[in-house]
Amino acid sequence: MSEYVVKLPDVGEGIAEAEIVEWHVNVGDTITEDQVMVEVMTDKATVELPSPVTGVVLSVGAAVGEVLQVGSPLIRIDTGNGTVGEARSSADTTAPEAPPVVAVATPPVPPATPTEAAPAERSTAPTAPTAAPAVRQRAATLGIDLADVVGTGPEGRVVHADLDTQLGRSRQLSNGSTQTTDDVVDAVPVVGLRRNIAQRMQLAKERIPHFTYVEEIDVTNVEHLRAQLNEQYGEQRPKLTFLPFLMRAIVEAIADFPQMNARYDDDNGVVNRHRSIHLGVAAQTPKGLMVPVVTDAASRDLWDSAAEVARLATAARTHKITLEELTGSTITITSLGSLGGIVSTPIINYPEVAIIGVNKIATRPVYVDGALLPRQIMNLSSSFDHRVVDGADAAAFIQRIRALLETPALLFVR
Repeated sequence: MSEYVVKLPDVGEGIAEAEIVEWHVNVGDTITEDQVMVEVMTDKATVELPSPVTGVVLSVGAAVGEVLQVGSPLIRIDTGNGTVGEARSSADTTAPEAPPVVAVATPPVPPATPTEAAPAERSTAPTAPTAAPAVRQRAATLGIDLADVVGTGPEGRVVHADLDTQLGRSRQLSNGSTQTTDDVVDAVPVVGLRRNIAQRMQLAKERIPHFTYVEEIDVTNVEHLRAQLNEQYGEQRPKLTFLPFLMRAIVEAIADFPQMNARYDDDNGVVNRHRSIHLGVAAQTPKGLMVPVVTDAASRDLWDSAAEVARLATAARTHKITLEELTGSTITITSLGSLGGIVSTPIINYPEVAIIGVNKIATRPVYVDGALLPRQIMNLSSSFDHRVVDGADAAAFIQRIRALLETPALLFVR
């Protein structure tokens, strides 16, 4: 047996650590060269790591949800072409290495326990149920013998849900009833993309004193222009939604309010104003919130903006988004589309200083020059970092965006 040790590689951008999101192999599985063995989560995206060799999995170095430092043992594989104890790391071998593939996070699958031996080495003697210390303590408190519990965790490990199931069975027997209990609690680990979102949202709220400014905007004219352009160009150009017009309005408004296109380095007390405008566009994917970045938005016309937003959204939904496409935004747009409600209080994409929140468009009666007319109205609910953005500046910035959208010809005049 030759034990080949694969270590957690540097997956780019100086990443020092990564969280285990999903194992694609278990102890005892045969793995082939270039086969994806694990997905790990950095602070930007999920990366699929392929195996550099073919062999049998001996052990894995961490469970789902655990964080490993770059260079830590990730997985041990028996390549079957050497002698016992001939351990090598992936950095020391000449085996070809396939590049990591970036993907959005997927629901975690519990891995085999790191200390599990290959099937051929397992003892046939009966073994006591395995469980984490917290599970054992709870079982003792409830008076449950772990030997009576069927474990559903990795490799038969007893988890909290198994104790709940056993407790329900005990109650049924004592009551002489087959009615199930309704107090079972499912413990859902916060791992991968969901953990990343939680950490970033908590960081933003801890460090940034938010204030939200809401303004009502009449988008009747810009919606009419959008419909005309889509009808005129049909399939010749990408279909326009409202978003490219808002992106253009933000670009034009930032020319007058450059302090909004910034990132606040609060550790060093420096506001870094960016000359290029890189618009983050928050996108809800089946696995959680992501913020792809439309780079150099000032150089794009309506159709180029629409095409890029569509491309990035598809890449996020289909696990094709890259680290670069999720990095470097200087101001962010967030929208719930038809679910946008009347008002929202968006959380700033740390370390930026402003986020523009889009609520839904609704037809409402509005007085125009003394006449009551049906108009398409939408609220912008936008949040700002009050350490560096004064309330008056925030209001003036949104009013500039409002003027541009209510008179859309201004979007193309400077």
